[in-house]
Formats: sequence, structure tokens, C-alpha cells
Amino acid sequence: MTQEAGADRTDDALDAFIAGRRYALFRSAYLLCGDRDEADDLVQTTLVKVILGWRRLERLDNVEAYARKTLVNTFIASRRRFWHRELPHGELPERTDRETDTDTGVAVRAALARLTPRQRAVLVLRYWEDLSVEATAEALGMRENTVKSHAARGMAALRAEMREERV
Repeated sequence: MTQEAGADRTDDALDAFIAGRRYALFRSAYLLCGDRDEADDLVQTTLVKVILGWRRLERLDNVEAYARKTLVNTFIASRRRFWHRELPHGELPERTDRETDTDTGVAVRAALARLTPRQRAVLVLRYWEDLSVEATAEALGMRENTVKSHAARGMAALRAEMREERV
């Protein structure tokens, strides 16, 4: 097999991975960020990192787990910065897509946005991505007990927010 044929197969595998996982990564990113544009930027940054390391990543058992971990780490790192590239100016226009969203979904995402980035990442991975405590700990580079405590505190905060929302 020629080197060019091997590169084509690698490119096809990369294209298939991106096509198959882009939407799932976006959903997780949206839950982490709470903003569609920021989530799209986060997914783009994550996919650039995956693409740049693709030849090395092909040897990994689970490229999907690497992409998920990269997404979460990139999100957490962006929250550590004291500055942001964009500064909001004036009032934002009303979003038309809110009409299709339920009030509960909006309230949950708003409460999720008020959590710390690590708590939010734990809750998204544990309850949205349906990862086990062990897999979440591995993805975030935490101990399992830390994942459990972040999940417990995050869920308690979400419940408190939702109670306040109903009152």
C-alpha cells in the first residue's frame, strides 16, 4: 500500500469521527457553556486539537474519550482566564428558538450555568453523557471521591435553584 493510500484512509477515518461525534460534542459543550455560539467555538477548538493529534490518537483505544476529555479541559481552562476575547456591548436581541424550549429546560440550564465549571463538567459527564463515576474521574483527572462530592454538591445546588424557581 502506498503512503498516499494510507493517508486517504486516515483522512476518511478522521472525517467519519468528526461527522459521527460533532453533534454529541456540541450538545455537551452547550450544557457546559449555556450559549450556542460559545459551545460552537468550544467544539471547534476541541476538534482542532483532535485533528492536530490525529495520527498519534489513532493508536489510542478510545479517541472519543480523548475528545470528550479535551472538550471538558478546554472548557475549564477557558473559565480560569481573567479576560475573555469578546466583550458584550448593549442589549442582545431576543432569541427566537426559546419558544420551542420548555420552561424547565431553560431553568435547568440557567441553574447549571451558575455552578462552578468543575461541578458543571461533572454533572454533564455523569448525567448527560451517562458516564460512570470511574470514567468521569478519568476524563477529568480527578479522584472518584472528588467526582462524587462535586456531583452531590452540584445536584444540591441545582435542586435549591429549582425550588427557588418554582416559588
